[in-house]
Order: sequence, then structure tokens, then C-alpha cells
Amino acid sequence: MDGDNPLGEFLRARRELVRPEDVGIGAGTGLRRVRGLRREEVALLAGISADYYLRLEQGRDRNPSVQVLEALARVLRLDRDATAHLIRLAQGQGSRRSTRAARARTSPPVRVPMSIRQLIDGWAGNPAYVQTRFFDVVAVNTLAAALSPNYAPGVNLLESVFLDPAERALRRDWDDTTEEGVAILRAHTGPEVDDPRLVELVGELSVRSERFRQLWARHDVHPQRGHVVRLTHPQVGDIDLQSNKLAIGGTDGLIMVVFHAEPGSRSAELLGILGSLTAATRPAPQEDPRSTG
Repeated sequence: MDGDNPLGEFLRARRELVRPEDVGIGAGTGLRRVRGLRREEVALLAGISADYYLRLEQGRDRNPSVQVLEALARVLRLDRDATAHLIRLAQGQGSRRSTRAARARTSPPVRVPMSIRQLIDGWAGNPAYVQTRFFDVVAVNTLAAALSPNYAPGVNLLESVFLDPAERALRRDWDDTTEEGVAILRAHTGPEVDDPRLVELVGELSVRSERFRQLWARHDVHPQRGHVVRLTHPQVGDIDLQSNKLAIGGTDGLIMVVFHAEPGSRSAELLGILGSLTAATRPAPQEDPRSTG
């Protein structure tokens, strides 16, 4: 898990990913003992002193200006989302210590609004579920459960994708899914790297998955967006579904995920077949027993 200096850790990780030639530094710069750029090279390109940049990486200066951060983002070749994440890390450092005790308390039960449960249960033709920002599933409808047994209350989707061989076999885009999942987790986390649930999740995955450790160390950041999920389902074969993610207002970061197939497509036909296969033995709608309405 990350330590008490998330800004410095982010800067260092992203610095190591930038090749000297990417920023116009050619041969003749001496023997390189570090991956990526040296600290003094980042400082020079960003127009700040090497000593000041060192203080930022070491966490000894926690109040850089937005202008400095934007200059560093250009040098480190950060996109818009990663730049916004960098700024959030810097702005969040001042309040982390004062709020740590509050975050360390036991999390309250997850509350899924009854209207949301009724909404997803009413979508007979659309798989849908509700998750926390840390990928814990808290409610799911019947068709989503038919897509994968890991779409179930109490399951952490990130753990299942990295650790369950059946989930890896299900996903034709497993490499992209794992990369995106870790980057989304980073985006959801921001400066709150000592959140108890995050510490638990990252610790578990770091111990059990080499790929997770590598991806987490990169500090990639992407917000959660809609995308196409490509599955090889054991009952209906290859099926491609659009996944749309919607924040649920009035909750502590709950997200509703809804799948649909392109109308008239083979995937739409297969999704209909899957729905027919599950209709006769449809279980009661599922929700996390820890959740309340």
C-alpha cells in the first residue's frame, strides 16, 4: 500500500515511466542509474529548482501551486485525467492528517436506495448491478448474475478479475480489464490512500497478484467510463456488451453499472437467449446482506 506521501510517490512513479528521448534528452547525458528521468531533469524542464522538486518528491513541501503542478504534468506527459489527479493529491495532503482518525473508524453499512434496487430488478433485458467505489458488489439483478457468478453481493470485482481463473477465462479482454480496473481504483482513491477498505483491498491483491503489483506501481489514473465488455460465456459463447456506469446521487460513492447489447446484433440475440435460460429458474433479487434501504 502507498505510504504517507502520495504526491511524492505519484511523481516518482510517473517520472520513471518517461524516457529521456520522449522529452528531447538525447545521448551524451552520462551513465543512467535510474529508470526514466532524473529528478534534476524534471526540475529543469518544469522550470523549478532541483532542490524544490526534491522536496516535493520527499514530501517536505506539501503546498505546490497549480502552475507548478501543471508544469510537472507537461514534463511527465500526463493526460488531462492524470493531471487532475495530481492536483487532487496535492490539495488533499493538507487535510489528510486531520481526517485520518475519522476514516479509520469502521465503515457504516452500505445503503442501496430501495428505488435503485427496484429499478435494476425491473430491467429484465439488461444486466445491472450496484458497486462501491472499491468494486464491492452490493446489489445485482438476475441477468447480471447469469453473466458471471462474481456478479453477486459481497464479491469484490477487482479481486475476482485478478484472482479467479474462471473470471479470466470469461473475459476476452482480460489484460485491458485489469489495467483499466487499477487505473479506475487510483482515480476513485485520490489522496485518501489510508482508507481502511482500500488498504485491505490493495494489501490482499499485492500479496496474491504480481500483475496487480506492477499495475498499481505505475500510478495510472483513468476515470470510470462506459466501454465494451467482451465475454466468452459458457452457455451462449462470445458476447459483446456496452457497459455504462452511473453515479448514484445521495449515496457514499455508489455506482450503478448497466449492460446492453447493440440492438439487432448477434450479442443482443445471445443476451435474449441467456435471459430465457435463466427465466425458468430465476432466483430472488440479490443484495448485500450488509446493505440497508
